[in-house]
Amino acid sequence: MKTLDVITIGRASVDLYGAQVGGRLEDMRSFGKYIGGSPTNMAAGTARLGLKSALITRVGDEHMGRFIREQLQREGVDVTGVVTDPERLTALVLLGIRDQEQFPLIFYRDNCADMALCEDDIDAAFIASARAVVATGTHLSHPRTEAAVLKALRLARDSGARTALDIDYRPNLWGLAGHDAGESRFIASPEVTAKLQSTLPLFDLIVGTEEEFHIAGGSTDTLAALRAVRAVTAATLVCKRGPMGAVAFTGAIPDDLDAGTTGPGFPIEVFNVLGAGDGFMSGLLKGWLGDEDWETALTYANACGALAVSRHGCAPSYPSWEELRFFLERGGRVPALRHDAALEQVHWSTNRRGDWPEMRVFAFDHRKQLEDLAEEVGADPKRIAAFKRLCLAAALAVKGDRDGYGILCDGRLGPQALYDAAGTGLWIGRPVERPGSRPLELEIGPDYGSDLAEWPAEHVVKVLCFYHPDDTLEMKHQQEERVVRLARAARANGLELLLEVIPSKVGPVGDDTTATVIQRFYDLGVYPDWWKLEPMTSAAGWEKTCAAISRNDPHVRGIVVLGLDAPADRLRAGFEVAAGFDLVKGFAVGRTIFGPSARKWLAGEIDDAAAVRDMSEAFAGLCAAWDGARAAATETETMGAKA
Repeated sequence: MKTLDVITIGRASVDLYGAQVGGRLEDMRSFGKYIGGSPTNMAAGTARLGLKSALITRVGDEHMGRFIREQLQREGVDVTGVVTDPERLTALVLLGIRDQEQFPLIFYRDNCADMALCEDDIDAAFIASARAVVATGTHLSHPRTEAAVLKALRLARDSGARTALDIDYRPNLWGLAGHDAGESRFIASPEVTAKLQSTLPLFDLIVGTEEEFHIAGGSTDTLAALRAVRAVTAATLVCKRGPMGAVAFTGAIPDDLDAGTTGPGFPIEVFNVLGAGDGFMSGLLKGWLGDEDWETALTYANACGALAVSRHGCAPSYPSWEELRFFLERGGRVPALRHDAALEQVHWSTNRRGDWPEMRVFAFDHRKQLEDLAEEVGADPKRIAAFKRLCLAAALAVKGDRDGYGILCDGRLGPQALYDAAGTGLWIGRPVERPGSRPLELEIGPDYGSDLAEWPAEHVVKVLCFYHPDDTLEMKHQQEERVVRLARAARANGLELLLEVIPSKVGPVGDDTTATVIQRFYDLGVYPDWWKLEPMTSAAGWEKTCAAISRNDPHVRGIVVLGLDAPADRLRAGFEVAAGFDLVKGFAVGRTIFGPSARKWLAGEIDDAAAVRDMSEAFAGLCAAWDGARAAATETETMGAKA
């Protein structure tokens, strides 16, 4: 049974991309870290487009190898074929954007893990599970990796799978250029041409730039090179022509490149060509494996390539299927697509890390409340940090090995708890507001972006704003300006944003109040990944609130309900109403869980174990209440549908 759409095979590396644009690689001060290598990029790119993809490669038994594996899993790529090599390091590539014509890069690939791929790494049953196998040229450059690729191709053809080659010619990876020539795209070599031509008959689809067909065909005349390739294979040939788009040839090569089948091009600003070919290939595979005609497949490919060249990085720039459709239907509103706000919002919101359909969050990000409590009971405020680690222990005890649990914890009083939470599978939110401030003030800044640049990628920026529709214009302006700046800084740093609004602390509220506040922030261009809202006992209030969010951002993560130190029975009643709305994913509650334990522990009345036990019981009780409310709401909806 074909459970996979496509398996790619070959290079896997970590790309370290210079963050500064317009300078030499020598002058780069910082680097973004992404997955890289053509087959790895294509596996991620096709997964984003909805294909069930997998990768066969090797990575090192170290942090970079684990990063590749984990990032592929986040993208939805099957990593069954990713072998951990205990002896070799994961390959690295340093890249930069010098200008529109120069993109310097250095390959660190001496005895790297992916070049140790061998025939033993190719499993026949795994290959047989795929509808297509895609190889790239680099892994034909060494006898060991070539043997692995040829075995995979033979098995694929035996199982009835399609086969494709991205020529992906890098002269220095064939030993034809020095380490400083990573940017070089073409050096003639009869040996490389002979090697490629010996494998071309194994493919149903062959894709390359004009220069790549020059090496495959042994001629710098593109038509002559294509005819030389056609002489040894009946594969469909797709020639990429940069800004002129691409052309497909299913039969004899005509006298004019324009006589082949083409798809529409997209006139956009070229920002970064690195990885654009892998984005193009991802779109082409989406069309090819979807049995679209070549014009449609090339349209997908050209659009994916256009989106890729408009952004920083390779794999991170590739579109989701939703984004590709949005772009094809609407087009780009500005030549520099990365400055198209609506398009970038779709890109961001449909390519986020992980999935959180349920949210049970223990919030112990409180600072002033705990500081006041410590003063009240005569405790050393330095003990608050230790108490927050006990809160984390309680959260982890309730979570166990299940998904859908999280914490809210601050970095001022609870830094060690934040460090301990890393890699535990918890959703982690981290506040930035100065407690109780109105107008809003932040504990970070004044340059928000610089402070957020230090945050781990898994931390979610949480900000609480006491905002009401009846606020004065001056109050609104001050608060809105800070939220807008923070939202931009979070997005620039690749961090999700949770916006918490509590209008009831400011003035009277009705069924329209929260929805009005939400609409105002969307009108300002603020698109939170999460909303944290006070519980509403009115179904009408939730309906208006959810409608306001859905019409502005159909891809929002969702809503979590806050607690406001309410008694557990009142929270349960609120859960029963909120759980009836799919957009409400769960709760984020704090003092109801930790309040009694904090007082007793800070006063020295209970020990660590008792505090963890009591908080675990309280947190577990609220989790059970939420799960029960959700189950009841689902059952009611099911019964209604049957009736």
